[in-house]
Amino acid sequence: MNIAVFGLGYVGTVTAACFSHLGHTTIGVDTDPVKVDLLNSGNSPVLEPGVPEMLDAGAADGRITATTSAHDAVHASDISMICVGTPSHANGGIELAYIEGVCRDIGDALSESDQPHHTVVIRSTVLPGTAARAAEILAESSGRTEGDGFSVAVNPEFLREGQGVADFLEPSLILVGADDEATGDLLIGLYEGIEAKRLVEGVRTAEMVKYANNSWHAAKVTFANEIGIVAQALELDGPRVMEILCQDTKLNTSAAYLRPGFAFGGSCLPKDVRAITHAARSMDVATPLLSSLLMSNTIQVQRVVDRLIELEPATVGFVGLAFKSGTDDLRESPIVELAERLLGKGFDCSIFDPDISLPDLIGENRMFILSEIPHLHKMLAEDPADVINNSSVLVVSKSSPEIDALLANRPADTHVIDLTGISADARVGSYEGVAW
Repeated sequence: MNIAVFGLGYVGTVTAACFSHLGHTTIGVDTDPVKVDLLNSGNSPVLEPGVPEMLDAGAADGRITATTSAHDAVHASDISMICVGTPSHANGGIELAYIEGVCRDIGDALSESDQPHHTVVIRSTVLPGTAARAAEILAESSGRTEGDGFSVAVNPEFLREGQGVADFLEPSLILVGADDEATGDLLIGLYEGIEAKRLVEGVRTAEMVKYANNSWHAAKVTFANEIGIVAQALELDGPRVMEILCQDTKLNTSAAYLRPGFAFGGSCLPKDVRAITHAARSMDVATPLLSSLLMSNTIQVQRVVDRLIELEPATVGFVGLAFKSGTDDLRESPIVELAERLLGKGFDCSIFDPDISLPDLIGENRMFILSEIPHLHKMLAEDPADVINNSSVLVVSKSSPEIDALLANRPADTHVIDLTGISADARVGSYEGVAW
C-alpha cells in the first residue's frame, strides 16, 4: 500500500520507518523542511534504536520519501495516517488544532484528486468523538461524503520511546477502530507478517482504549511508588515487595478485577486499605492514590443511590446481598450499604440472595447483619420470583441461569440496574448497567 504519514515527530517517524520496513511505500509529510530533508537523505529526525537503519534502507530502494506538500502526498497515497501532536491546554484539555489542520489539508487535496476513495487514519492520541469531528472537516473541505469518497478510522499506537521499533514489530495487540468492515480489513492488512492479536472495534471504542491504556500505566507507576515509600518508611525493601506481588499472575498481574462493576467490599479489601493508609498517615507519608480508593468506592455506591432516587420506584428488589457471588459473607458488603441507605430514605425493599439463609448465619457475619440491618429477616425472600415479579426496580448483583431466566421474563415495566453483568438474554426491556 501507499501510505502518507502526517507528522514526523516520534510516532510519525517510527510509523513511517516500520511500515516501509514491512514493504509499504511511505511518504512522510511535515511542515518542517529540516525533518523532510533528513528523511529524504535516509536519516532520522528522532533518536530511536533501529529507525536509522530502516530509513536508510527505505530511502535507498525508494520505499520511503518525504515532502512538505500535503497535496502531493495525498495524491500519491491510498491511506493518510495522522501522527501529529495533541498537546495539553492549561486546563488539561487536548489541543486539536494540528489534527484539524491536517484534515483540512487532506480534504483540500482530495477535492482535486480523481481517486475514488481515500482512507484517513488517526494514529495520534485523541478522545472519543475526535474522528467524527475529523470526518466533518474532511467532508467540508473535500466536498466528498464519508463512507463514499473517504473513510475515517483510528489506529492507536502503543509505542514506548526507546523501544518503539520492537513495540511496532512485536506487539501484544494491533487495534483498529473502524465503523465499516472494509476499512477495518484494509488497515489490519497493513500489518501482514506481524504475529499479534488483531482487534477491529468501533472508532469511539478504539479512541477510548488508548486513554485507558495510558491511565492504567500511570496508575501502576503511582501504585508502585506509593507502596515503595510506605515500605521504605517501615524499613522494608519496596522493590522486593512489588517483585513478589508481580509473581502472582492469577490475581495481581492479570485481568482479574479489571472490569467495570460495582464497589468492592468484604472482610479484607476495605479493612486493609484503611490499615495501610492509616499506617502511612501515622508516618507522615502521603499516599494520595491509595487514600483515594475508599473515596472512589463510596462514590460508586452513591451513584446507584442517586439513580434510584431519580427513578422514584414504589418498591426496590435486591437480587444478591453478599459482596460477591458464591459467598454468604455480608461484612462490609456494598450491597448491604446500599440497602441501608435506601431503607433510611424510606424505600420499600425486598431481598433475595441464593447464598444466604438467615438462620445459618453465624459469628461475625451474623453480628454484622444484626447491627447494620437488624430487620433483614423481614425483607428476605426465599423465592427469587417473589422479588423479581413484585419490584418496580431490581438491583441485581448476583446472577445464575435460573435468575437470568426470571429476569428475561420479568414484568415489562420492571427496571433493572445491573451491578454484575447478567446474560444478554436478561438485558431486555428497561435495563441499565452500573458502569456500561
